[in-house]
Amino acid sequence: MNEASKRATIYFEPDLHKAVKLKAVHTHRSVSDIVNDAVRSALREDQEDLAAFEDRVAEPTMSYEALLKDLKAHGKL
Repeated sequence: MNEASKRATIYFEPDLHKAVKLKAVHTHRSVSDIVNDAVRSALREDQEDLAAFEDRVAEPTMSYEALLKDLKAHGKL
């Protein structure tokens, strides 16, 4: 852990705690490293999702009701 690291208390569900501890042992990594990587990955996915939304902002939207009517009209319902 480096000087810039911050400490936090995380409450895991018992099965998740057991799994992450086992993974740490089997991969010769700390639980903190595994959790940091998982959080980093989740944030990266969020960033990709936001970029995709931004790329599609100009696309036309369709209401759920209109979608159902369209599917029915084309014999898919």
